[in-house]
Amino acid sequence: MVVGKPLLAARLSISWNPWNLNVKPIPLTTFNFALRLQPPTYLNLHVRASCFPASSPLPQNDDLQALLQILPSDLHDNLLNEPDRAQLLEVILDLGRLPEARYLGKEGGQYIRESEVTVKELEYAQQAVGEFGRDNRAGIEGTLHRISAIRSRKGGIVGLTCRVGRAVSGQIDMVYDLLQYWKSILFVGRPGVGKTTVIREIARVLSDEFHKRVVIVDTSNEIGGDGNIPHAAIGSARRMQVPEPSMQHRVMLEAVENHMPQVIIVDEIGTEAEAHACRSIAERGIMLIGTAHGQQLENIMKNRTLSDLIGGIGAVTLGDAEARARNCQKTILERKAPPTFDFLIEMRDRYYWLTHQTDKSVDMLLRGKIPQVEVRKRDEKCKVVIEKSKAYDKCQF
Repeated sequence: MVVGKPLLAARLSISWNPWNLNVKPIPLTTFNFALRLQPPTYLNLHVRASCFPASSPLPQNDDLQALLQILPSDLHDNLLNEPDRAQLLEVILDLGRLPEARYLGKEGGQYIRESEVTVKELEYAQQAVGEFGRDNRAGIEGTLHRISAIRSRKGGIVGLTCRVGRAVSGQIDMVYDLLQYWKSILFVGRPGVGKTTVIREIARVLSDEFHKRVVIVDTSNEIGGDGNIPHAAIGSARRMQVPEPSMQHRVMLEAVENHMPQVIIVDEIGTEAEAHACRSIAERGIMLIGTAHGQQLENIMKNRTLSDLIGGIGAVTLGDAEARARNCQKTILERKAPPTFDFLIEMRDRYYWLTHQTDKSVDMLLRGKIPQVEVRKRDEKCKVVIEKSKAYDKCQF
């Protein structure tokens, strides 16, 4: 079902409730019309539709010129003249090797010139960027770009990864309807699939359109960009910077205790302390939007450090009668508590996502059964398509 005309953005209030949760539809703000749908097996739904021609990517602002300024002049010119520069993902500068550019949707890299990277070129880039943090990351003020350093044993920089940061508009369409449930959402997926891009736009929408008090805990300044003034892509959300990565969990709790947020957004949850901080925040009734290391739900389940995010998993010994009733062994694995994140989204690709209702999917997998998930993807016209109740093992990208 397509609503509206080409190149016209429409926002819908939809009463179809795929998760059977007790929620009210969001009031309409652009066009005041509501649809009542019976949930079909397959629903082609243009949620908060933003129509773009099939040949056009989602609108984006990458401030590419600012990143290219730190590169040697010949690399700068070569990349500016590259036809695929809109798909540029990162530039690799390793001492004594040919400089390399990597692009979205392409395997491997592409050499930019025929001469190796020199010490002077790395020093020039380092001076242009400024000081690196303890995590060997730096940014360019006013942009979303990230520069990561590789150091020698003596501490000198011998390699740089210059990652292009883009403020992409329109990705929120893939998840907009879930925000009305006011439930916490965890995104997982391989590096580069767009997790940070999505939560950045969620921060803007929740703060500017839902008028919620949103605080971003920005450990590496990837969400709000480098510098003391955050990038406009986060809207009116507030940003708390983290002095060093090991302090992320402390800043998360500080945000709750000092600034009364309704939403906390955090990128790259990766330690036990951060997982515990997430649980503490969720127990206070605050919505969490986060990303974690792992490609699928099962990666989180098997990770002792992060399994608390999906409720934790522990061994339980059943009585004889209960074991017979369940037709299983006496010692089984079960979820220990309600999950911190109510929804978990596997980003298999930028435009192919699997949505889990976390507690149900975890319980099914622990019992050796196949959970039902919701597939979210874009069709050839860049419209969001939702497939409801699809078997998890049948979802192949």
